[in-house]
Amino acid sequence: MRSKIFSTLVIALMIVSCSQNTGKEARLTTDTDSVAYVIGMNVGLNLIRMDSTLNIEAVCQGLRDVARNHTKFSLEEAETFFLGYMNYTLPEKAQALEEQWLAELAEQSRDFARTRTGITYAVRTLGDQVRIPAASRDSLALRYLIRTTDNKVLYSSYERGDTIRTTLSDLKSGLQESVKLIGEGGKVEAWIPSQLAFGAEGNSELNIAPNKTLCFEIELIQLDKYTEWSRR
Repeated sequence: MRSKIFSTLVIALMIVSCSQNTGKEARLTTDTDSVAYVIGMNVGLNLIRMDSTLNIEAVCQGLRDVARNHTKFSLEEAETFFLGYMNYTLPEKAQALEEQWLAELAEQSRDFARTRTGITYAVRTLGDQVRIPAASRDSLALRYLIRTTDNKVLYSSYERGDTIRTTLSDLKSGLQESVKLIGEGGKVEAWIPSQLAFGAEGNSELNIAPNKTLCFEIELIQLDKYTEWSRR
């Protein structure tokens, strides 16, 4: 974790360097200049991904204090505070904003209802109510897409031409709850709170950031109930 703090300080160092040259635009006259610019872009993007609400002046002050060997926190105190912020404070802030967004979605459209866990959903096609997933070993054939609150599609099995075959227990808890809202042949649009989807870890392969509210448009194509095929 200390390496993470030091990485943050490196980012801050570059920010301070830029802030000391406000109004001066760098000239990319050599390949080395261009590489430096690309590194600066990467650092800026990493800082925004970490927390776009950071006070840049406070970041710069922290670096200046390190250079002067007169910091407001010891390294141990800084590490403890950083861990607490990233693991508790930041997720709590994200959860509060997420709850507000989902509640407003349900209020603005009568199509949407909410479950006890906070999933905000609209059944688009009601499937066979006799054939609803229930047992953890029930086998499902699904198609779904994942999109963000700004309608950016992160994954679509429709575009890939894929049918996902899995058991109910292998799905994220939010997806398990969502497919139980429809029967075989049904479709549901489910806005799933981050803690019931990819949580604080996110998913780098799908480019899903930590603590991200996601919409899953799910189609339950086929259901093989464990109680039926286990008796064959």
